[in-house]
This record gives sequence, structure tokens and C-alpha cells, in this order.
Amino acid sequence: MSLTAKDVSEIMRLLEESSFEELSLETDGLKLRLRKGGGAAGPAFAEPERLPGPPKAIEPPKAEAAAAAPARPAASAAGPGVTDVPAPLLGVFYRAPKPGEAPFVEVGSRVEEDTVIAIIEVMKLMNSVRAGVKGEVVEILAQNGALVEYGEPLIRVKETA
Repeated sequence: MSLTAKDVSEIMRLLEESSFEELSLETDGLKLRLRKGGGAAGPAFAEPERLPGPPKAIEPPKAEAAAAAPARPAASAAGPGVTDVPAPLLGVFYRAPKPGEAPFVEVGSRVEEDTVIAIIEVMKLMNSVRAGVKGEVVEILAQNGALVEYGEPLIRVKETA
């Protein structure tokens, strides 16, 4: 994988707008570590470095693994039988497949587990977001074009059997 200065700048912007303090990326022999608030102690990020050997998966620390979002959408504080569908990743939220087109879902839309409800853009890659639950959309929480964080509720669905 090759990262341009523009890619790193975009990743830094997303990190600064998030609640995370640090990001580590390791893939195809490239290691990149970004940290907020470098201050006088050092730069805000470390330069990418080439690693010897094949790429390795990075295991999250135990505390982060326990805080990871569940595979299924979380029950909402909005009421019984209502479920929040969380953002599966950090990025820019889009309600429609393209500008000017109809949104994937509206309030009142019926959704199945595999219904695409939105797209989240990360570094020019468009990632489909599926409902993960069967029911009726009762509220759309995220604003079109807004940056959403991992686990942030996007829509609320009143579940049906």
C-alpha cells in the first residue's frame, strides 16, 4: 500500500475531528502512527516506516477489544423495541448513493438486516452500511455529509418480528 501526503493529511484531519487520541496503521510493510496534540514533546505524528517481512494484523489492546461495538445494533435509549444502528467505522456519512439521488432510507422505510441504509466514505472508498436489524426507520440521527465516529448511532429502527 502506498500513501501519499494527501492521504496522510486526510487521515490526520479525520483523527483530529474524532474522539480518538492515536491511530496506528500497519499494512503491506508500511507502518503509520498518528497521535493528537504532539505539542513541544515532539511531532504530531511519526513518519511512515517500512517494516521487514510480510504484513501482520494488529491486535487491539484488551481494553479496546472489550469496548468494541457489538456485531448487532445496540438497543436504544429511545424506548423498548427501538434499536440504534451504529456507524461501523469513522468517516463521512452519506444518505444517498450519489448527490441528487433519493436517500437509501427515510423515516417510515421498512428495512431488513441486509438493507443498505447509507454510505460512509473513508479515504475516497465508499463503504455500504447495512441495517443489521429488521423493522421500520423511526429516526435518522446522522446528518448527510457529516463526519461520524465508530459506534455513533446513525438511525433508529423500531424492530419487528
